[in-house]
Amino acid sequence: MSQRSVAIIGDGKMGQAIRELAQAKGWKVAALIGERESAGGKGITKSALGDADVALEFTEPKAAVANITAALRAGVPVVAGTTGWYEQLPAVTQVANEAGTALLWSPNFSLGVNVLIELARRAGTLMRPLEEFDAHIVETHHAKKKDAPSGTAVAMAQAAGEGLERAIPTTSVRTGSVPGTHELIFDGLYEQLSITHVARDRRVFAEGALAAADWLVGKQGVFTMRDVLNLQRGQ
Repeated sequence: MSQRSVAIIGDGKMGQAIRELAQAKGWKVAALIGERESAGGKGITKSALGDADVALEFTEPKAAVANITAALRAGVPVVAGTTGWYEQLPAVTQVANEAGTALLWSPNFSLGVNVLIELARRAGTLMRPLEEFDAHIVETHHAKKKDAPSGTAVAMAQAAGEGLERAIPTTSVRTGSVPGTHELIFDGLYEQLSITHVARDRRVFAEGALAAADWLVGKQGVFTMRDVLNLQRGQ
C-alpha cells in the first residue's frame, strides 16, 4: 500500500501531537495549517492541504465549521476533532454529501472513551428501575478548553439518559493542564457506582484520530467513531 498523506488543520498542542505520531507511523504530513494560514477557512484549499488523502481538523469552535466545510468542498475527507460546533452539524453534513466526500466527527477520539459512552448507554438501561439512585456526570479538562460541558460529557449524558429515560446533569471543571477526565456517577443512599475514564496524555486522542483517518480514506458520507469501532446500537 502506498504511503498515505494527511493534512493537519490546527497547529496547537493536538495538531503537534498528531504530526509527531503521524510521522512516527509512516504517514506523510502534507500540510500543517495554523490559524493565520487557514484565514477563517479561506486559506483551506486542495493545494494548501497538499493534495492530502485526508485532513484532520483540531482548532477551536469558532473556526471549525469554516475549516471543515472548506476542506470538504476541496474534495478532501475530514476527521473533525474540534467540539462546540455541533448545532451546525446538519449544514456541514449537507456540504459533505453535496461534495461527495466524507466527514467523520467525534467529541473524543480516545478508543477507551468511545467504549465508555457505550457503557454509559448500557448502565443507564440497567439503572433505570433503581429510582433511589441519582445520576451525575463530572468532567475535568485543562483551563484553556473553550467549551463546557465537553462534547464527550454531552455524548455520555445523552447515551446514559436514553437508558435512564431522564436527563443527567453535568458538572464541568476547568483547571491546570488536565488532558481529560470523565466520570459517570450513580449515587444511592448507602452506595455509589461510578464509571471513569482518565486520559493521561494527548497522544491517546492522536492515536484515535489517525485510526479514524485511516478508516475514512476512500469512503463517502458522514460517520462517527461508532462506525470505526463497529459499536452498533443494540450490541
